[in-house]
Amino acid sequence: MAAAAISLAAFSPLLNYRDAIYITAGFAGVLGFVVLLFQPLLSGGFLGLRTRGARRLHAGLGALLVLLVVIHVATLWITSPPDVIDALTFASPTAFSPWGVVGMWALFLKAILALLRRPLRLRPNIWTVAHRLLAVLIVICTILHALLIDGTMETLSKVVLCAGVALASLAAVLTKRPWASARR
Repeated sequence: MAAAAISLAAFSPLLNYRDAIYITAGFAGVLGFVVLLFQPLLSGGFLGLRTRGARRLHAGLGALLVLLVVIHVATLWITSPPDVIDALTFASPTAFSPWGVVGMWALFLKAILALLRRPLRLRPNIWTVAHRLLAVLIVICTILHALLIDGTMETLSKVVLCAGVALASLAAVLTKRPWASARR
């Protein structure tokens, strides 16, 4: 599913005559969406990895996801600063922009909470609820953002990837894993 989405996006006719920075912006978004598929699979324990390994990989992919979103927005800024300003100020006429912006800020908040979890001494149950609520918000916003864009991703693979991310996220949220609320 993930490989198909990336492959089909790589051969999109919409990339013809686009410059490298525009293609980078689009692929940072596509790769970020693919990373988003693996996050709930890891946190839900569905990939068969040991708990510690899954937790580390989940954290590493979370950092990669933040980096991909920063690259996505930064390269879009290079291609058109007014469009990014409109999106960030919720003044954009496009339906997909507000979902991307809300998802981005939710992701950044989640990353900050992850970094400050120990210094803030967040109780495991508070951490779990906050982490899962932000995850759900990120997934919903990202799916809506992706579905509303006519861009690099091919339609059918995009819909299948959206369904995969939604189902994996739902399964992870509804499945109680031993390390989900354990002290770390």
